[in-house]
Amino acid sequence: MEKVFHLKKYGTKPSTEIIAGLTTFFAMAYIIFVNPAMLAQTGMPSGAVFLATIIASAVGTLIMGLYANVPYATAPWMGLNAFFTFVVCGSLGYSWQEGLAMVFICGLVNVFVTVTKLRVTIVKAIPKSFQYAIGGGVGLFVAYVGIKNAGFLTFTSDPWTYEIFGETIVTWGSIVPSLATFNTPWVLLALFWLFLMSVLVIRWTKGAVFISIMITTFVSIILACFGWETNSAVQEAIQNWAVTLPSFRSIFAELGATFGAAFWPEGMGSLFKDVSALPVILMSIFSLCLWDTFDTIGTFIGTGRRSGIFDTPEEKKLAALGGFHSRMDRALVADSVATSIGAILGTSNTTTYVESVAGIEAGGRTGMTSVVVALLFLLSAFLTPIFGFVPMQATAPALILVGIMMMGIFTKIKRDEISEAVPAFFTAIMMALCYNISYGIGAGFVFYCLSKVVTGKAKDISILIWVVTGLFILNFFVLTLI
Repeated sequence: MEKVFHLKKYGTKPSTEIIAGLTTFFAMAYIIFVNPAMLAQTGMPSGAVFLATIIASAVGTLIMGLYANVPYATAPWMGLNAFFTFVVCGSLGYSWQEGLAMVFICGLVNVFVTVTKLRVTIVKAIPKSFQYAIGGGVGLFVAYVGIKNAGFLTFTSDPWTYEIFGETIVTWGSIVPSLATFNTPWVLLALFWLFLMSVLVIRWTKGAVFISIMITTFVSIILACFGWETNSAVQEAIQNWAVTLPSFRSIFAELGATFGAAFWPEGMGSLFKDVSALPVILMSIFSLCLWDTFDTIGTFIGTGRRSGIFDTPEEKKLAALGGFHSRMDRALVADSVATSIGAILGTSNTTTYVESVAGIEAGGRTGMTSVVVALLFLLSAFLTPIFGFVPMQATAPALILVGIMMMGIFTKIKRDEISEAVPAFFTAIMMALCYNISYGIGAGFVFYCLSKVVTGKAKDISILIWVVTGLFILNFFVLTLI
């Protein structure tokens, strides 16, 4: 273990890394169930997507752990699978095979920009103050994800009534969030365990997050067995706990329905047949690439700033050597390769999960954490009913508290300097409200450039930052067209 992961060097030990891996896995295991349900709306066989999700997550995470030696996990990301489903295959009308071909090309582009060191150059070009804003914004985003998953919020659409030529028309306006009614067992359970976990964290209890997840899961099973109104995932897990290995053989057989589909005649073969559609195809791939790239950069900057994983003097020296010596360099390579692997297997963009921060806060500092997560993903293919026992209400409080701790980095921003406060605000608030890390970074870049220009400090903006800001503006424009 020591020779592979250098545990002593990074001030950790096997037990800590195992707990961190378990914490990260349970915080993101929902993707095993949610991703197939999402992509099935495109016509993809859910059984095949189920296995593709597990294998893509495991392989990408193993590369992250064994090659980069960092405690991050990869999996098909929720925002990108929604874009794949509702925009690429929905609004634009492409087949899911053509969509997978786009994702594969996106992965190759990301590998190229990583191998050419463009991704690392972008990270280095981002000013310290803006990196602090990204770190705090990721914390706000993570906390919001936890609050939503815990069921503390409800979302309703207000009716809007108006008259045209004497006829009353009723339409539905924007979605409005509001505080949930705390009258269901599972919302109350999440609230109670949020209080418990807060106490454990405040008292610096080792393994506080993991301990709380396990206790909450145990209590949820007991309540479900006694007939309480239960979380549907837990109910289904209890009813189907005795699934046997032979039933999974059919799922493995189903993988052939998506494996390599990106290269079938219905995929890459038909994607470029219509030359007139090339601009739309390129715009879609561009959006996928930009979104994927900056979500990963945001996750690495946000978590790395707090934990110091990428910010040690040794890491800076290794990065200066060129090649792929530093952990940041190798982590970006692993993330890029994971996208193409996912597309080959049959799923949308596989990228670094922000939920990895739960394991990092639990003490994970090396790739051993990632290896544990990868092994649990592989195990979940055979023990899915058991992993289904862990409800969202068990992991949501962990994300809330981790988000709170990450937001502490806002104190390093000079809030009395409006030119720094404005970009920081829009970075953080847009990440949470748009439910998208890259949108927050994009908004931050735009307002960062604006604040520097109006204060006469435009010369402080590097050419690369100008280019990236222009690409974000172009992407926002493209999204209005597709």
